[in-house]
Amino acid sequence: MAAVFAAVPAQAKTFKWASASDIPTWDIHSQNNALANGVHATVYESLFYYNAKFDLEPLLATGWQQVSPTQVRIKLRKGVKFHDGSAFNADDAVFSINRAMEKTSNYGVFTQGIDKVVKVDDETIDIITRGPNPVLLRQLTELRMMDKEWAEKNKSTSPKDIKTKEENYAHRHANGTGPYMLKSWDPDVKLVLEKNPAWWGKSNGNVTEIVYTPIKSEATRVAALLSGEVDLVLDPSPADLPKLRAASNLKVLDGAENRTMFLGMDQFRDELPGSNIKGKNPLKDLRVRKALYQAIDIQTIHRVTMRGLSQVTGTLIAPQVNGWTKKADARWPYSPDESRKLLAEAGYANGFEVDFACPNNRYINDEEICQAITAMWARIGVKAKLRTLPLVTYFPMLQRYEPSIYLLGWGVPTFDALYSLQSLVRSVGAQGDGNYNIGRYSNPQMDALVERIKKEVDQGNRNALIEQALLLSHQDVSHIPLHNQVIPWAMKKNVEVAHRADNRLDMRTVRID
Repeated sequence: MAAVFAAVPAQAKTFKWASASDIPTWDIHSQNNALANGVHATVYESLFYYNAKFDLEPLLATGWQQVSPTQVRIKLRKGVKFHDGSAFNADDAVFSINRAMEKTSNYGVFTQGIDKVVKVDDETIDIITRGPNPVLLRQLTELRMMDKEWAEKNKSTSPKDIKTKEENYAHRHANGTGPYMLKSWDPDVKLVLEKNPAWWGKSNGNVTEIVYTPIKSEATRVAALLSGEVDLVLDPSPADLPKLRAASNLKVLDGAENRTMFLGMDQFRDELPGSNIKGKNPLKDLRVRKALYQAIDIQTIHRVTMRGLSQVTGTLIAPQVNGWTKKADARWPYSPDESRKLLAEAGYANGFEVDFACPNNRYINDEEICQAITAMWARIGVKAKLRTLPLVTYFPMLQRYEPSIYLLGWGVPTFDALYSLQSLVRSVGAQGDGNYNIGRYSNPQMDALVERIKKEVDQGNRNALIEQALLLSHQDVSHIPLHNQVIPWAMKKNVEVAHRADNRLDMRTVRID
């Protein structure tokens, strides 16, 4: 896709941007994190990618052929070099996809349905699937390519395990094929990328150096933009937007993200750690989950906490995602009285204590959202013991299944509901099944629906199955949907960038005039 961009005169331009958190790793198959995926895509490339309209286009591939319902042949781009000068070939593609399928990988959701990857020749691979896979090419957009020899040389053939603090070489070093190269990374301080002079593609951007600074404090981020210290802030606070819109040297681009914010609940353990209820888990009771849901005044959160910058939702996917329907988007009504009634019926008339974990630097107003919900639950007698953590420790904690209730935002890189259903409501299993089902919700009927959705190729039948699954999630209160994020980007007026629904900066399109 980059080959269609027109060449521009070379001129040194440094682009400085900031957001609340840092990327957790440079290992491209370790932690499926949206911020990191976007940054990684600047250095490492995938076989297919999206353009600004989210049409699927070849990148390190040049084309594909459906040889049979379970065999896809992919032709690889010739003449591509990794940053260390070694050639990209079929061995690297086979290795990279297999690496993403390893147990320590957090990218199993993107390899679902793949049985094996076979080298045909140096410029061709076959992907063999267990059955028809209608979203295979969309899955491949997030499977970035790593040099096999580099990984072997540096003892990084397996992804870094997100659950541990152990590091491999790929955690702090990078060797991709992309338009930019990793120059330096001081975690939680600064990341610097430099233009790759040997990149195979062409760009319509003019940035030669990228400097990313994680700035947790909202006030400090905004001050950095106002003072000119940074060129763009990816996640300005809704409270600061009027000031930013009024600044003569700045502009704000708004757009709905394909990311849904929701609460998950532990429906697995027989007793919740830190709760005053001993010998049982209140969250296993549907009436309790529904009570917590109906105690949340989502319109107040929309109006006050988010200052109107949210789309209230009743389901786990946003409208841009294939499978969304208005019917599935209906919410359980806000009713504290109904919540108290449901708690009493479940045997918790006096409420209970429960652990509540939230990130404090990942999503727009994440900590404030959780504080508001904590206060709302207190009105029905539920004492949520709120603890907030930075992204770098929050996500490993989730993967260890530690929290009783947790906040999560789920974007959909494939723009298809299977990605969400498989990750969030499918019982925990292999190849990405339930990889972010932290509450370990499990319903055999749901599992059967997800398995059918994985292989159904008739679009009408498939979307009907997706709606059934979303409605079942609603009836079971598998999660508590909150809202879809609306993402404002604030920047200097001389910055040109394409606003994207995946909240991702495509550095090939960034221009500084």
